[in-house]
Amino acid sequence: MTTLPNCPKCNSEYTYEDGNQLVCPECAYEWVPGVEGAEQEEEKVFKDANGNMLQDGDTVTVIKDLKVKGSSSVVKMGTKVKNIRLVDGDHDIDCKIDGFGPMQLKTEFVKKI
Repeated sequence: MTTLPNCPKCNSEYTYEDGNQLVCPECAYEWVPGVEGAEQEEEKVFKDANGNMLQDGDTVTVIKDLKVKGSSSVVKMGTKVKNIRLVDGDHDIDCKIDGFGPMQLKTEFVKKI
């Protein structure tokens, strides 16, 4: 019986084969064996509501009215947001909106200009 390698992400010994990949049941990491030292994780791709790729520093427009959590104000459709910063988390965009201040937006509610 062959011994499978430990998970490269969490070092779990309970890895198993799934087709040509190995899978870790503890952290759900998947990798192809034999590719030693090569970084396999892809950088997350952020896309707007129309499928256009977003990058840090882009200018976007809000595509629908968004309620501001903890406030009675609303970010109106068509509001232009300049110089966005892409982040990982439940919201993908950190930005400053004139009249509102620092905000976090989801990419599904914006389109690239």
